[in-house]
Amino acid sequence: MSIPASSSAPAGHRSGFACFVGRPNAGKSTLTNALVGTKVAITSNRPQTTRHTVRGIVHRPDAQLVLVDTPGLHKPRTLLGQRLNDVVRATWAEVDAIGFCLPANEKVGPGDRFIASELAQIRRTPKVAVVTKTDLAERDALAEQLIAVDRLGKEAGFEWAEIVPVSAVSGAQVELLADLLVPLLPEGPPLYPEGDLTDEPEQVMVAELIREAALEGVRDELPHSIAVVVEEMLPRDDRPADRPLLDIHANLFIERPSQKGIVIGPKGARLKHVGSTARRQIEALLGTPVFLDLHVKVAKDWQRDPKQLRRLGF
Repeated sequence: MSIPASSSAPAGHRSGFACFVGRPNAGKSTLTNALVGTKVAITSNRPQTTRHTVRGIVHRPDAQLVLVDTPGLHKPRTLLGQRLNDVVRATWAEVDAIGFCLPANEKVGPGDRFIASELAQIRRTPKVAVVTKTDLAERDALAEQLIAVDRLGKEAGFEWAEIVPVSAVSGAQVELLADLLVPLLPEGPPLYPEGDLTDEPEQVMVAELIREAALEGVRDELPHSIAVVVEEMLPRDDRPADRPLLDIHANLFIERPSQKGIVIGPKGARLKHVGSTARRQIEALLGTPVFLDLHVKVAKDWQRDPKQLRRLGF
């Protein structure tokens, strides 16, 4: 939590925290990025991409909305899974509003009912149903989904503060969602300085961008078992001031030796592609040229090992 940036806010200014919850791959990270207007959360077509709570900050004349992006709540099969669920519940208890993301193109299922029943226990926090990915649903299917979502709240024993259909990809109704979340926040001055878009440390964001690049293209072959640790980020000494270069050394950890070849690829081609993709994203994020040095290491069954989880930052 940041120290208030300024107490000179206009009368009626609101500021506070909202989080998006939902099944894995319900569009939470993409929606966070769309609201903030830049990439602060990693997105992937693969479930369970987000492992860190990423805060995106939306600055408006009338409000500052701080978005907390949580991992998807799911029935855990590993110690990592249990820890991710604990992160979600701890976040719910501390925010001013909760947005429950449900894709327009997927029927309400047992996973959604499980989350709704968990949300029902948090009585005081207003809950907004966000029907995501409306660009992937026909009008009739969307209408049916809105009715199903309304019913979901009633069955769980609570009323939605709002039900909003949005498309983060096309931008449809993203602004409207912000307009509906703002009145749910308490009145107060901004919590972060103007221009800040996230309070996530740069090192964590860099690791997430590398991880996103490493996940692309190996969805079918590789279980979701890549962790990235940035060991070092240092400006190179011998560079002139007008031509800086940032050296980044990072390790990609996988669970089994057999996965190493998949990540590295034939003659190192895949790892090279991961490096160049991640480097472009990191340079855009940090605004400086980067030399990226990647190594792949095995951390046996790290998702189930408390010691390894601690070492990898979970």
